[in-house]
Amino acid sequence: MKIIVFGAGAWGSAVAMSAAQHPAGHAVTLWARDAAQAQSMRAQAQNARYLPGIALPPCLSVVDGDFRALLPGADLVIVATPMAALRGMLLALRGCTAPVAWLCKGFEAVPAGANSASFGLLAHEVQAQVAPDLIAGAFSGPSFAQEVALGQPTALVAASAHAAVRDALVKAFHSPSVRVYANEDIVGVEVGGAVKNVLAIATGLCDGLALGLNARAALITRGLAEMTRLGLALGARPDTFMGLSGLGDLVLTATGDLSRNRRVGMLLAQGQTLAQAVESLGHVAEGVYSARTVVQRAQTLGVDMPIAEAAVALLDGRLQPAEAVAQLMGRGPRGEL
Repeated sequence: MKIIVFGAGAWGSAVAMSAAQHPAGHAVTLWARDAAQAQSMRAQAQNARYLPGIALPPCLSVVDGDFRALLPGADLVIVATPMAALRGMLLALRGCTAPVAWLCKGFEAVPAGANSASFGLLAHEVQAQVAPDLIAGAFSGPSFAQEVALGQPTALVAASAHAAVRDALVKAFHSPSVRVYANEDIVGVEVGGAVKNVLAIATGLCDGLALGLNARAALITRGLAEMTRLGLALGARPDTFMGLSGLGDLVLTATGDLSRNRRVGMLLAQGQTLAQAVESLGHVAEGVYSARTVVQRAQTLGVDMPIAEAAVALLDGRLQPAEAVAQLMGRGPRGEL
């Protein structure tokens, strides 16, 4: 297969490296927006900024320049940009006949004064709005870029309404180190991928305040309930949230030491400002940017998401860490389901 990956951040690079080492011998090209970064990666044979010390496969081509010139003959196009850049990339890909899949997780942020009907969308809703001709879907699931780049065992989900997209992702990535499951429920897969980042900030806060494993388990479990409620309101299937892109991704992101979103919560608990926490990461923590939109979307649907709401209040500086915990624990009694 000829596979093009647009975006040379940590996850885009890891996915490109995984495909390039596939036993089928795929021809993989990784496009970097920054020409200097592309030159550095070629010279050092590694992505020193995002995945230092992990060698790029010799057969992986790293390029820059006009990415549209790479499209002819492609069998699969992977968009590995942050959520904020997805709309522009999909606009530029209109007319592409190859299956397209995005890696970003979240809701598109709502600019101040914008029409909320046009923004605050999941990735597949953005695609339906700006590039409905594309045969597209999401590639998601519990996965840290570093572990995928090292070839450690990982299970992922190929989500799309189009069998051609699901089949292309399975063919491109299913290997001895990566197991790919197909799923038609793109709504559920994307809701899981978006909400788990917000919930991981809350569990990071819990861990940073040393509240204990009981508290962490409660946050994860009740967070899964919030995620499921929002997903069902948007038309997802309930069983999706017990799978890799729901419970699996939530557990990984809420407990893993490599989780950037969890790290944000921990740093806030230690007294850092949000700006300091984000700057110290050196990577994008999607939950910081999508948390408000998750809550806005839930409120328009009448969905109760107290943990996500507390995380937003914390990020906005309206609550201090201890106050956020007190607000959650001070809620009145209710049935579990």
